[in-house]
Amino acid sequence: MSLRLGDDAPNFQAQTTVGEIDFYDYTKDSWVVLYSHPSDYTPVCTTELGRTAQLKQEFEARNVKVLALSVDSVEDHHEWIKDINETQNTTVDFPVIADKDRKIAELYDMIHPNASATATVRSVFVIGPDRKVKLTLTYPASTGRNFQEILRVIDSLQLTANYSVATPADWKHGEDVIVVPAIKTEDIPAKFPKGHKEIKPYLRTTPQPNI
Repeated sequence: MSLRLGDDAPNFQAQTTVGEIDFYDYTKDSWVVLYSHPSDYTPVCTTELGRTAQLKQEFEARNVKVLALSVDSVEDHHEWIKDINETQNTTVDFPVIADKDRKIAELYDMIHPNASATATVRSVFVIGPDRKVKLTLTYPASTGRNFQEILRVIDSLQLTANYSVATPADWKHGEDVIVVPAIKTEDIPAKFPKGHKEIKPYLRTTPQPNI
């Protein structure tokens, strides 16, 4: 059964490169990025884990914990990480989950038979502190994930969780946002004192409220 937006992210226990973890305990009160890889020593994923490590401070600034998953063993993960650190000029210190029996892959519907009968597809889950699934993405094996987009989405999710706004196409942190339709135009000044623009009755923008 596939996970959909708003579903509870299932808990699990796993062996990882930082030791055994309980997913809920490890990620308590944090936002989470959980993303999967078909196997160790794959070239695209090598660059992805390296990029994640390079962005450590960006994730920490957003209260995000990152966990990667691959079907190989912890021992294989540690050897692969040596290659990642060397080739990507970084230090991978976030957990890489060993999922040899594919229980977590199946729990999160990471195996798509038409793509591969056994390998996990390259999925991304963004999960909120309430343990709800906020975003799902699935990439083909040939396309590296865009981590700036993942950070952008987290910025949007964290903003819209706290304010009655939405973010427009290509929005980036610091740009104007959209006032949600549920707020009447006459009520906008009280809620958004920075001002607003009424482009259409249903399209009202305001400066980002949390900066």
